[in-house]
Amino acid sequence: MDRLSSLPDELLHQILSLLPTKSAVVTSSLSKRWLNLWKLNPNLDIDDSLFIHPQHGKGESQHIRQSFVRFVDSVLAMQGDSPINTFSLKCITGIHPDTVNRWIRNVLQRGVSDLSLFTDFTCEDTEEDSYQLPRELFLSRTLVKLNLRSEHCVDWWWPGGIWSDSLALEFIPSFTALEELRMGSMEWRESDVTVSSATLRTMSLHGTGYYDLVAEDYPLVNMKKLCDATINLILTDKQVKRLREPNNEFGEEEEDEVEDEGNVLVNFGNVVKLMNGIQNVQKLSFTADTLEVLSQCCDTMPVFNNLKFLGITSEEGRGWQAMPALLKNCPRLETIILEGLLHYVTDKCGDACPCISREGKGRSLRACPVNRLEIQGFRATMKEMTMIKHFLDYFPGLKRLDVVIEDNEPTQLRNPELSKCVKEMFSLYSRLYPSCSVELMVSSFLQKKWRAQGHI
Repeated sequence: MDRLSSLPDELLHQILSLLPTKSAVVTSSLSKRWLNLWKLNPNLDIDDSLFIHPQHGKGESQHIRQSFVRFVDSVLAMQGDSPINTFSLKCITGIHPDTVNRWIRNVLQRGVSDLSLFTDFTCEDTEEDSYQLPRELFLSRTLVKLNLRSEHCVDWWWPGGIWSDSLALEFIPSFTALEELRMGSMEWRESDVTVSSATLRTMSLHGTGYYDLVAEDYPLVNMKKLCDATINLILTDKQVKRLREPNNEFGEEEEDEVEDEGNVLVNFGNVVKLMNGIQNVQKLSFTADTLEVLSQCCDTMPVFNNLKFLGITSEEGRGWQAMPALLKNCPRLETIILEGLLHYVTDKCGDACPCISREGKGRSLRACPVNRLEIQGFRATMKEMTMIKHFLDYFPGLKRLDVVIEDNEPTQLRNPELSKCVKEMFSLYSRLYPSCSVELMVSSFLQKKWRAQGHI
């Protein structure tokens, strides 16, 4: 302990900044040398799970919740007006919204630059209204990173909250230094969404919901400095069907529903405006639903001249109709990560996959300069093997292909004979395509397990 205590204050502050705040405070009892060190820690990590364990019923104890509130109040009071860089608050067990907002205002006044909030409340605490973030948040001039997440009783879009009709005028542009924005559990409430920022470089929008997740329109999206974006637009299965077969006829009893769905499909076409506004990104990731939505934008897909990384999540119930247009419009693409290969086959998959034989096979792949392809969640089906060969045949600049088998994913490789066959196929690919490094990647845990079972 003496050797540790002899370290410079700057190094000890760095060590303390890596600890949860409760653990950092405990170090004050070690010796006089440590008594006040934690008070100057510019990074606070407040997590109510260290006090309250819902699985044990402790979250229902008013005494425990009050103890947590007193702890946070005392930490902030002891730090006084000292500058703060990072404030992470996880508070999901029934602390009153007024208390949470008091803590947020404290760190905002002290110039916090990295703010992460995971907040949930009870219906009793929010009373008739949904939770509203403090107004001071929207006036911050120091925030560089903002991470918002909630799953219950938090309405980001309440008037005066975040996702209102005046998104561009009141929220994002108000943060003059904001470079990174991450939001969970978000949606648009049938409104036009205008997004403009001169500083934003990373954006991740994830939501749970259905058609409300897509705005009626995107009149203006202007984020020229945005480098990294993850877009998740969620669809119902019925909306997917309408996207693929927009001329379907429905019975009279479904006319109102069809009209609503039709309006939603019009909104999906407006997503191209969102794509146009972020076309300078260098890293872009789409979920399977988002890729399905982009099928409405194939003819107007923007050119992503700066894009070097593309991430796509695939699901068997969602199609690849937008893939050909997307690949042809990424002239500087270097890396593609595919989370899954299996997808719903339509006659508009084009030449991005070999699912349907057609003239001009592989045309969009030949136009794509990607040199590294990673396929995650490989199941070792014949369809996947055929698709891998298709990629090797038509991606002209491919130098590296990694196929990853996950520990918990279903796979055919548990069959020893099939496992041997697949390994031989990959060995053959390595010989047939010497300019590309082809590797089947299995976790060390799974390797040991299969080796013990004689599968490899």
